[in-house]
Amino acid sequence: MTTSNCDCTLSCTVKSVIASIIIGVLAAIFRFTALITITPAFLWVLFGIAVGFLGISLLTSALRNFNAEDCCGSLTTFLTAILGTILTSVILLGITFAATSVIGAIITGLLLFFFSLLITSSVCLINCRSCGE
Repeated sequence: MTTSNCDCTLSCTVKSVIASIIIGVLAAIFRFTALITITPAFLWVLFGIAVGFLGISLLTSALRNFNAEDCCGSLTTFLTAILGTILTSVILLGITFAATSVIGAIITGLLLFFFSLLITSSVCLINCRSCGE
């Protein structure tokens, strides 16, 4: 089982998780120091993007005979990122936090972690499917 490792370096999935962790930590710090704010419109957009990715992935998996064992790591990361983005955006839409709230900063960091993981893992999944591994 490979995780989109077309060359002999770190797999694409590991790179995407590392980059997403960095983005999530920076977002949490910026939210805690009130350098960024999260508006409901932004949350609805992220929610819509995640639901759109979920719909597209379900549609393509139903229409195409795809061997999921080849890209199992990328696919698992992709689906985890979709569900994490949906869950954290719903939490932030349902509960309003103060600008310098620690819990709000942590959940915002998680939201941006999952969203950046969604974007990077979709690239990994496309890379894995195109490499044929």
